[in-house]
Amino acid sequence: MTDYSVEATGLTKYFDSFKAVDQVSLTVPAGCIYGVLGPNGAGKTTSLRMMLGIIDPDEGTSRLLGGHKPRTVRHRIGYLPEERGLYPGMKAREAIAFMGALRGLDWSEGRRRAAIFMTELGLERVIDEKIRKMSKGMAQMVQLIGSIVHTPDLIVLDEPFSGLDPVNQERLETIVRREQGRGATILFSTHVMAHAERLCDRLAIIAGSARRFEGTVDEARALLPMQVRYTPRDGSDAVAALLPAAATRKGEAWHFAIEESDVEPLLARITASGHGVAGLSIARPALHDAFVHIVRQVDAEFDDAPEADAIEEAAA
Repeated sequence: MTDYSVEATGLTKYFDSFKAVDQVSLTVPAGCIYGVLGPNGAGKTTSLRMMLGIIDPDEGTSRLLGGHKPRTVRHRIGYLPEERGLYPGMKAREAIAFMGALRGLDWSEGRRRAAIFMTELGLERVIDEKIRKMSKGMAQMVQLIGSIVHTPDLIVLDEPFSGLDPVNQERLETIVRREQGRGATILFSTHVMAHAERLCDRLAIIAGSARRFEGTVDEARALLPMQVRYTPRDGSDAVAALLPAAATRKGEAWHFAIEESDVEPLLARITASGHGVAGLSIARPALHDAFVHIVRQVDAEFDDAPEADAIEEAAA
C-alpha cells in the first residue's frame, strides 16, 4: 500500500458566488516532489490553503501525513506562503530560529541550524544581517530556511521561485532535492514550467479552478504528438506523399507532428523511398507545450460556454 502525505478529495471553495476551486482532488505520495501547476488565478493558492487547513473548504476533505486532520499535524509541516513576511528588525539567524520555535523547535537549536543552513547555501555573510537590509530575494531565502528548519515531514511552498534571481533559484532547487533526500515530501505550486520539469516526480495542472491533469512529467508531455523535422537528401517535393497531410516545408526541411507509434513505420517508408536523410530530429514536446495545450483547451471550453456569451453581452 502506498503511503500518502496529502490526500485531498473534492475540495471546493466559493468566494461569494465565484467558484475559486472546483472539486480538486490530489494524492501526494510520501517522499516525492509534487508540483501544482497552473496560470495565475487558477486556484493553486486556495487549493493549498484548504489542504493545509488554513481555510475551510465549502466541500471536500483533506488528510495529511497518514490520514490526520491538517490542524493536528501542523508541527510536522513547513509552509512558505505566497505572501512573504518577516520582522524587518530581526537578524536572519533570529528570524529563522523564531520560525522554528513556532513549530516547537528549541531556540538555541534553531539558531544553530540557521547558521548551518545558511553556510551550506553560501549565505554565511548575512547570518547576522537585519532583514530590512537584505534584498527581496535574500529575505525570501531566509524565510524559506525558516519554514524547514524544524525538519518537517511535509513541506509546502507556494510560488517559491517567484522573485528569485537565477543564483537563488538554484539554491532553492538544491534545498528541495536535499529535503527530499532526507525523506520529506515537497509540494509546491508554480507557473514556471522549467522548475517543475527538472524537479517533479509527479504533478497536477489546475486551470479554470479545476484539476485538468495528474501524472508524471513524461505523461504530461505524451499528451501531445512527437515533433519531427526531416530534410531529404535529394530535396524532392515528391517526399510529401510519404509524410502526414499537415506537413509543412520550411526551406529544405519538412516539419510535422506524429504519434509515437507511427515513428518506426515512417522511418521505414523514408528509408525504402530512396529520398535519403540529410537531417532528422524527433522530439517529445516540452512540459511547457503540454501545459499551454491544456490551458488553451480550458479557455476554449469557457469561450464556448453559454454563460461566457452572457458575460460578453452584458459587457457590450
